[in-house]
Amino acid sequence: MKEKKKVLEQKVTEIYKQDTNAMVLVFAQWCINHGLDPVSVYEEAYPEQTIPVELKSMLALTVPKEEAGDIALEMLMNVLLAFDNECLAAVVQQKAEAIKKR
Repeated sequence: MKEKKKVLEQKVTEIYKQDTNAMVLVFAQWCINHGLDPVSVYEEAYPEQTIPVELKSMLALTVPKEEAGDIALEMLMNVLLAFDNECLAAVVQQKAEAIKKR
């Protein structure tokens, strides 16, 4: 029974890590698509935190905005909020509003 529990915990951890990486990639690509630096946006939301390893690694997977598909703001906001990134979602919303005004 302990072995099954350990395997289940490892699987849940692996899935959470994959989902987290997907969320970070969506955030980073949205920033790139709108001419924003994902690291700067993150630092604005969480000035006391170091840049997460996931953000650094997912930056390598982003593509130039000309090659990327559109990422809807609503979808990004839902993903950020699903992972309890309220501060980041607030900064993204501010950036999106500033982009609309341009």
